[in-house]
Amino acid sequence: MNNLRILVLGGITSYRAMFDWLSPWNLVPTLLVSPLCQVLLFAYIGRSAGVGDDEFYVIGNALNYAAIPCLFAMAFTIQGEREASTLAIVLTTPARRLPLFLGRTIPVTLNGWGVAMFTVVAGCLLLDTDVPGSAWPLLCLVVVVTSASCTGLGLAMGAIALRVRQGAVLGNVVFCVLLVFSGVNVAVEDLPAWMASISQWLPLTHGIEAAREIADGASLRQVSDLVWQELGIGVLYAVLGLAMLRYLEWDSRRSASLERT
Repeated sequence: MNNLRILVLGGITSYRAMFDWLSPWNLVPTLLVSPLCQVLLFAYIGRSAGVGDDEFYVIGNALNYAAIPCLFAMAFTIQGEREASTLAIVLTTPARRLPLFLGRTIPVTLNGWGVAMFTVVAGCLLLDTDVPGSAWPLLCLVVVVTSASCTGLGLAMGAIALRVRQGAVLGNVVFCVLLVFSGVNVAVEDLPAWMASISQWLPLTHGIEAAREIADGASLRQVSDLVWQELGIGVLYAVLGLAMLRYLEWDSRRSASLERT
C-alpha cells in the first residue's frame, strides 16, 4: 500500500511542483497552439508538393507533439529537484526507487495523451479530415501506448539530467530527431536506409504507423504487432533510464557530485 501511495501521490505531487515556477497558462501556446501550427504548416506543404494527404500529417504531427510533455516534463521532474536542491532529500528517503520514479511517468503520459488527442481532433476539424467513428477508441489506445513509450525515453533523459546542466537543450535535440526519423512527415519507407534502421529503435515510429492504419480502417488485430513494438521500445528506454538513475545515484554518493552544476 505504501508503494502504491508513492507511485500515485508522489507522481502527482512531483508533476504539480513544476507549476511552482511555471504558470499553467504557458501550456496553452506550448501544448495547444504550437502543435496545431505544426500540423497546418506540414499539411499545406504536403498539399503544395502533392505528397501525402491531410490525415497523414495530422496524425504524424499530433503524435510527435505528445513527445513534448513526455520528454521535457519527465526530465524536468528530476532536473527540477536538482535545481531546487531537493534532489538529495528525495534520494535519501527510504522509499523504493521503482515506484518513486515510475510514479512520475503517470501524469506525464496522460499529459502527452491529452496533447496528441486534442491535436488530432482539432486538426481533423480544421482540415476537414474524415476519420471513421469506430476508429477513435483504438486511436486513443495507440496514443496512450505511444505517449508511454515517449515517457520511457524521457525517463532516460531525466537520468542524464543528473549530469548535464541544460536538459532543455537535450530535449530539443531529441524532439528534432524524432521529428525527422520517426516518419512524422516523411514515411519511413521513403527515408534513406540508415535513417530507416535508426527509426525502428525510436519511440513514435511504430505508434504513428499504427495510428495511420487505424484511421484508414484497420482493426486492432491488424496493428497489434506495431503496438507491441512501440510498447516494447518504451519499456526498453524506461529500464535503461531506471538503471542509469540507479548507477548515477550511486556514483554521485561516491564522488559527491549530486548537486554539481
